Amino acid sequence: QVQLVESGGGLVQPGGSLTLSCASSTNIFRFTSMGWYRQAPGKQRELVARIIGGYSPNYADSVKGRFTMSRDYTKNTIYLQMNRLVPEDSAVYYCNAGLETIHWGQGTQVTVSS
Repeated sequence: QVQLVESGGGLVQPGGSLTLSCASSTNIFRFTSMGWYRQAPGKQRELVARIIGGYSPNYADSVKGRFTMSRDYTKNTIYLQMNRLVPEDSAVYYCNAGLETIHWGQGTQVTVSS
């Protein structure tokens, strides 16, 4: 059973930074894909960044140049570094991973507000 646990969310002022972590109970080498998604109130869940296989991450246009997705195989953890945050980035952020099926974490709240 794959368990994903996000952390690192919180309240940050516009222009600030946050780093989200997603700790996996399973060796992340096994994942065929890894991704970060977000869902704001009243909106559909949307892709933020994704890694498929061993390729470099793909990013949503709205976060390109501001967000960076990475992974640490020694810690079985996926990261999302978020810079120059704007209020529109406020949402619950979820990580997911593909291994036979798609597994989701429980989400972590990010609020960008002054």
